[in-house]
Amino acid sequence: MAKKTKNTEVETTPQVVEQPKVETTVIEKPLSKKKKDTWEIKDRTYYLAQGKKPLTATIKSTDIYYFDEELGYERELKYTSNQRTCFVDEMVGDQRLEHITFQNGFLLVPKNKTVLQKLLSLYHPHKGRRYFEQDNIKIAVDEVENIEIEIKALNAAQSLDVDMAEAVLRVEKGSEVSKMSSKELKRDLLVYAKKNPQLFLELVNDENVVLRNFGIRATEMGILKLSSDQRTFTWGSNDRKLCTVPFDEHPYSALAAWFKTDEGMEIYANIEKRLN
Repeated sequence: MAKKTKNTEVETTPQVVEQPKVETTVIEKPLSKKKKDTWEIKDRTYYLAQGKKPLTATIKSTDIYYFDEELGYERELKYTSNQRTCFVDEMVGDQRLEHITFQNGFLLVPKNKTVLQKLLSLYHPHKGRRYFEQDNIKIAVDEVENIEIEIKALNAAQSLDVDMAEAVLRVEKGSEVSKMSSKELKRDLLVYAKKNPQLFLELVNDENVVLRNFGIRATEMGILKLSSDQRTFTWGSNDRKLCTVPFDEHPYSALAAWFKTDEGMEIYANIEKRLN
């Protein structure tokens, strides 16, 4: 009798072969840094150098060059009526040349003519030599400063006593101030402060201006004498030598400095008694 064989199935687990992982490096492209356009859209005024104001004056609008530091070479410039740029290497098609003309020393360029404005403000080689751009903010600041100085000078003029007013005004009027009344002194002092506020304030703060005036008054009254060569001060009564004026120095500036010495202070006190 034959033996029956029992079939047994063997389950096999399939092998999973792991694939090697390949890491890919993603290189991010840097974003291009575009320059922020800070150009201000506004009307601009240009004026010729040295205060020149001819009826008309023309500056070059072609055959001019600008060195572009970013690109590293010179670029040709041209002002045209039909292009959106002043750089020749960026122009497309025909080029209709335009003149750049100043009238009575000025050129007003409206805000819609940006190409011409940028050519004149940024790139033209004659800027700063043949012409300049008008800076309205700077003009306003300067005007405010001038007004403030004028107010300060006028206030100082109002508060000066007669002796100081005479000392300051003598720089402008000379010996004429000796014949002026106090009202005339005050009037001319205010006019002087308004016309030359900066110089006026410098004189008011100059400690020697009073001493110079003192010396001039003493000389005008004959208390002191100044030699014809303006090198020596002497007593008016006996011609005794008091001081010598250094070479290339104003005689009354030298006398004012001498009044500060020990000998000069004694003479000053003596003259002051005579003047009063």
